Amino acid sequence: MIPVEDVDHIYCFAQLDFNTRLLEFLGQKQICIHFFDYYGNYSGSFVPRESLLSGYLVVRQVEHYLDRSKRLQLARSFIEGSVHNIRRNLEKRGFEQVCRKLDEFKRGLENAASIEEMMSVEAHVRKEYYTTWTDITGWDFKERSIRPPANALNALISFGNAMTYTTVLKEIHRTALNPTISYLHEPSERRYSLALDVAEIFKPVFVDRLIFRLINLGMLQEQHFSISTNFAYLSEEGRKVFVKEYEDTLEKTILYRNLKRNIRYKNLIRLDLYKLIKHLLGEETYFPMKVWW
Repeated sequence: MIPVEDVDHIYCFAQLDFNTRLLEFLGQKQICIHFFDYYGNYSGSFVPRESLLSGYLVVRQVEHYLDRSKRLQLARSFIEGSVHNIRRNLEKRGFEQVCRKLDEFKRGLENAASIEEMMSVEAHVRKEYYTTWTDITGWDFKERSIRPPANALNALISFGNAMTYTTVLKEIHRTALNPTISYLHEPSERRYSLALDVAEIFKPVFVDRLIFRLINLGMLQEQHFSISTNFAYLSEEGRKVFVKEYEDTLEKTILYRNLKRNIRYKNLIRLDLYKLIKHLLGEETYFPMKVWW
């Protein structure tokens, strides 16, 4: 038995039947429930009614979206954080030549005059980044493919990114931010696009590093995947391994320099969201989380 007070999320990877009484209970306890299909693809989430509301903050969020220069500033910050954290992963493994290429892309990001140009820079960074994955893991990669994932590494990336998205969404729910108003990704119906923005910063830290570790330690192997000619998916056992290690990663602690105390990895997200709120309110400029370890 797990005390309900210790539960943040519930992940569902199989079909289940439930009634509105369960949803009412989860809503009272502020617990999100996330649904994945048979292949491990993210389907959607039940997010309890917002408990923290601020009309003024929503107005400020919208203002920063409608003001072109303010939106570009935030979009650039999200990508800068992502590029830095990607570069740090490569720097730790001695890929100096690739790091220099990323530095060139970063200079291009500084001169980007539109969201499209910024997204193009990010795409080039990730394409260069992924050329190193076969060397890092020893597994065949080739290129990024999503629907469906073409091989085991693509399956891991897609699954891990979905997990990070749900984690960020939960942390946003614990603030007064509106998760549908975003700056890098275009806001649209039926998705929490602010979670996509913020997740860009944390995917290299929470997902990529975990993938490298699970493979290099032999914790994930070929038997953990369902592999066909055109697709690959994590098996049920593979998902159990990944989710357990992912949750353990979020509970790890790191010395946070500004606070001069240890905090959990998952709390890095909330601290970034608080910085974003202060930026929107005009109290200080937003700088994304950049790994130093």
